[in-house]
Amino acid sequence: MASRLNNLAAFHQKLAKANRILAICGAGLSAASGLPTFRGAGGLWRNYEATDLATPEAFAEDPGLVWLFYAYRRHMALQVKPNAGHHALAALAKKNPNFLCLTQNVDNLSPRAGHPPSQLRTLHGSLFTLKCSSRSCNYMEPSNTADPLCPSLAPASVSPPDPSQPAKIPLLDPSHPLPRISPSQLPQCPRCQESGKQSLLRPGVIWFGESLDATMLSEIDAWIDQGGPVDIVLVVGTSSVVYPAAGYAERARTKGVTSVVTVNKEVEKRMWTRQEDLAFQGGAEEWLGKMFEPLIGALPGGGNE
Repeated sequence: MASRLNNLAAFHQKLAKANRILAICGAGLSAASGLPTFRGAGGLWRNYEATDLATPEAFAEDPGLVWLFYAYRRHMALQVKPNAGHHALAALAKKNPNFLCLTQNVDNLSPRAGHPPSQLRTLHGSLFTLKCSSRSCNYMEPSNTADPLCPSLAPASVSPPDPSQPAKIPLLDPSHPLPRISPSQLPQCPRCQESGKQSLLRPGVIWFGESLDATMLSEIDAWIDQGGPVDIVLVVGTSSVVYPAAGYAERARTKGVTSVVTVNKEVEKRMWTRQEDLAFQGGAEEWLGKMFEPLIGALPGGGNE
């Protein structure tokens, strides 16, 4: 079993024969870029869990607080750069038209790495998409990178003096009171304003309790079903035993013999129990360039910007 852990030669043999490749990427892909995940141990923002703020109910109760949280996440994402893992996936997409990447990340780093939009699906939306919070309005504004987004959110556009140290700036210090922001000071939906209504814009991400975009899910299902077997399913920076990674891996297996290849900081033997599966322990920035090198060549400068 150990021969299927960190075995580049075995992966290169599979890659040489592979036609259709599917990747499912999680927060671990962007970890090397320096983005906080706000999940797990030490993942608090002030004294809030992400699950306390990333809900429609939290936005309805205190939209100013929720917007400060997301404005800070937007700011931090704009301060970092795609890493070698993002660049390797983008390069593979350009070399293989039968490669589709599904990312759970909302940080926009994959597009910034040059990943072709037609071969990328952002399962949980994007921090840089704005949409109307009214269910009766379908206004959406993609690729908005304004920082700050509006004057009231300027406190979120401050970088910690040392990212490796607990930041002591007012926004991140729980002992420092946050400014109370009224809804009138937050981004407004221009379409609703034109019709004489008032509706707030919200981050274009999928919050807890919300469903993933049905059209996008249908497109992914169609991609899996439209051709021959999916030869390789890459599970990058997320566990291959939780959904949606596990679901898409199992769906791909119904099309034929599929190798599930996990790349993660933490791997367990159950991730490569099938003879055709492999696992690589470490970061995406460490492994993906080496894994894809027979197809994409060596990444310039190691792929890190």
